[in-house]
Amino acid sequence: MDKYLVPLSPSPEKPNPIPRHRWKRTAIELNGRFEPKYRHEISSLLMQSYSEIGAFPHSYHIDGFPCQTHMNQIANGASIEGQVPIRKQGISALEFDNKGIYLASVTKSGCLTVHDFEALYCQSNESLPSSKEDEAKHLMHLSLHKQLDVVRWNCANQDEVACTSMKRNEVLIFDIGYVSSEPVEVLRTRHSVTVHGSDSHKGLSDIAFTSIDDSRLLASDTSGVISVWDRRMSTLPCLELTTNSQSTLNSIELNVENQVIFGAGKHGVIYMWDIRGGRGSAAFQSHKEVCHPPLTSLKLASMLGKIESLKAQSHIVSKEIHSIDLDPSCPYQLAFHLDDGWSGVLDLYNFQVTHVHCPPPAWLNDSNTSSNLLHLRKPSWLPTYSIYVVGSSSDKGVHLLDFYPDPSSASHVDHNENIESFSGINHQKKQNRFVPLSEGVTACAAHPLNGTIIAGTKHSSLLVISQRHQSF
Repeated sequence: MDKYLVPLSPSPEKPNPIPRHRWKRTAIELNGRFEPKYRHEISSLLMQSYSEIGAFPHSYHIDGFPCQTHMNQIANGASIEGQVPIRKQGISALEFDNKGIYLASVTKSGCLTVHDFEALYCQSNESLPSSKEDEAKHLMHLSLHKQLDVVRWNCANQDEVACTSMKRNEVLIFDIGYVSSEPVEVLRTRHSVTVHGSDSHKGLSDIAFTSIDDSRLLASDTSGVISVWDRRMSTLPCLELTTNSQSTLNSIELNVENQVIFGAGKHGVIYMWDIRGGRGSAAFQSHKEVCHPPLTSLKLASMLGKIESLKAQSHIVSKEIHSIDLDPSCPYQLAFHLDDGWSGVLDLYNFQVTHVHCPPPAWLNDSNTSSNLLHLRKPSWLPTYSIYVVGSSSDKGVHLLDFYPDPSSASHVDHNENIESFSGINHQKKQNRFVPLSEGVTACAAHPLNGTIIAGTKHSSLLVISQRHQSF
């Protein structure tokens, strides 16, 4: 066969290779997932895509009559813009269930509502968005005639939703499978007696459920105590975690492993309790002990004072912490939000503040701060990208903050724009974004799957913030 083969004459010169653009997404195509660095690169495009696509006032009815929140809106309708309302109103808290099917909300006027998210989202994307939500799609709407400040889903039993108030010492637990205006269970704190022999008032400020046991529940109060319930044993707490302070704990957060609980509040201190057990833990100490102190406490103002660039520009004093939240995509990042509008991140590995966002103060924009004092602002993380969504303390809108755990983040304390500009690599410009809205925001919740943001407002409306649908 070899004699039939035609010998190949050698090429006189080596051919030049054809120039091709470098394939930048090899790892993405091969692994089938986005690398963290690449996700951070495109996060700026995601932040730019958000805008208000729907607004739904709380114009709801019960048995054909306006609910209490609706009535308070009407009563406050004649008040001057920016003035403290005659009657309390506004969304106090929002939370999605684990799958993002339902959204629970509570108002200062005492309404608990469970919304169907799909109905809310689809109504927002209609060609002419309706200014009125379809009440028939509500899974639950109750007017409890008492101020409500917190709402949480039971992580281990998604049929249960709990709410409470800073004016009362009880947690109300409702089962969304029952059509009833009465809670299926009411948990109460123990009475505490002052030195004068009278009962001290305890309101509850936040709730946390464990994700592995539907009977365990924790709630912080206005006296600096976290009560822990085992619902199988009693409607009274089985354990109390203290701060050695009588100041309010505004926010608590349980870590992913359900081993450590964080608390923060009025005096600008972040506390940490170990509830795993063992000699140093409060969880297995004798209940006869007077107090169960925290494992450690961190004064936020002292940690902010270690940031030289911030210390040179600002006079740092202790400020009330409105909220703390663990990053779902980076569990060692604990975000905090302060009463003056500042936000940041505490790295739980080294207990240092790594990110800070300092918007202009409210008085600079002639904003009425007295009306802001009626609400604790409650931000939320997006499910991915380490983006923190914060309601503005002075403007109508939300800040989308880049808190990616790397100096390339626009909010990182070691961020240097000059280094990135001289690196020679074409990056998307890293910066935070302000999304203007039609009303002032008090609470935010991000959908756990698609990242749609629902914002509750000072006028009890729900604003849908997402990407606009384009018709072709």
